[in-house]
Amino acid sequence: MTTRSVPNATAAANEPTLRDEERQPCEVWTRVMGYHRPVSSFNVGKKGEHNERRFFAECPAPQGG
Repeated sequence: MTTRSVPNATAAANEPTLRDEERQPCEVWTRVMGYHRPVSSFNVGKKGEHNERRFFAECPAPQGG
């Protein structure tokens, strides 16, 4: 088993922490029909479609000789 040492453990302990009421919401944008717009401006149906989206990873093409 390997252990990882923290170079400056006291700096990590002194990082500020935010309460939920101090946080700001992140604005998410997406590309729709060739232009970008914020998801927050979508109607209810379009927000539902956005939540159902799936991400995929393309497999590399096989290298033939």
